[in-house]
Amino acid sequence: MFENNENITLHLEKETPFLTFAPLTEISYMKHGFTTRLGGVSEGYYESLNLSYSVGDEKEKVDENYKRICESLEMKYEDVTATHQVHKTNVRLVKSSDRGKGLYLPRDYEEIDGLITKERGIPLATFYADCVPLYFVDTKNRAIGLSHSGWRGTVGRMGLKTVQAMQEAFQSEPEDIVALIGPSICKDCYEVSEEVAEEFRKEFKEELSGEYEEILTKNPAGRYQLDLWKVNRIILEAAGLKKENIHVSGLCTCCHSDLLFSHRASKGKRGTLAAFLMLTV
Repeated sequence: MFENNENITLHLEKETPFLTFAPLTEISYMKHGFTTRLGGVSEGYYESLNLSYSVGDEKEKVDENYKRICESLEMKYEDVTATHQVHKTNVRLVKSSDRGKGLYLPRDYEEIDGLITKERGIPLATFYADCVPLYFVDTKNRAIGLSHSGWRGTVGRMGLKTVQAMQEAFQSEPEDIVALIGPSICKDCYEVSEEVAEEFRKEFKEELSGEYEEILTKNPAGRYQLDLWKVNRIILEAAGLKKENIHVSGLCTCCHSDLLFSHRASKGKRGTLAAFLMLTV
């Protein structure tokens, strides 16, 4: 349970609380966080820290929510650079000229579910309500990545695509990368259709042939339960990351829908969470 997870800290001392994860907190030259429902000004389904402009909330309230969470995270609201998520596996290299795009400034890119950078002081932001956040830190080259991986992104191996983008842009070596699989829906809560199950069977047939019992199982009703945490771990291992450098938060958005927004738990009537990652020095 989250309450007993020593690797997760809920910062209730902040006016707008957020979560941090021990494997990333130990890295001194970056800041990170994952938001909760707490500490914002949104109302109704969006109560209270909704960070999406596209779910029907009032723009002024979302603006205020961003200002509040950025103050708590000690990141500049005007510098946040955000994705344009469409459940694909495109990764963008964020340069100094991209500072503030997608939030404070207009975005001149589309269909981007992952961001990587070596620029200091640019907070990367990605968005969630059950999908998997993937945090990456190249501890040798001081580069970072932050990617959104729902079931479609996982089938497309978003974790691998992000590692490859970091290799190309920064000459990162996979064995130097620390990764964290953030709060998202757990296997027990994630029932999927036969069509989704078949997509995973096709994509991972050879690689996971001996592990399907753990990843994709049938419940008593004869429907499939999918373990996105396990699949993403396997993708990262196949990308060359060391097992000991891959961490799973183990926090389910659906199980903890009182604290975190969950699309599945709310039947789509909800706000949106955000992951933040920024190099400081």
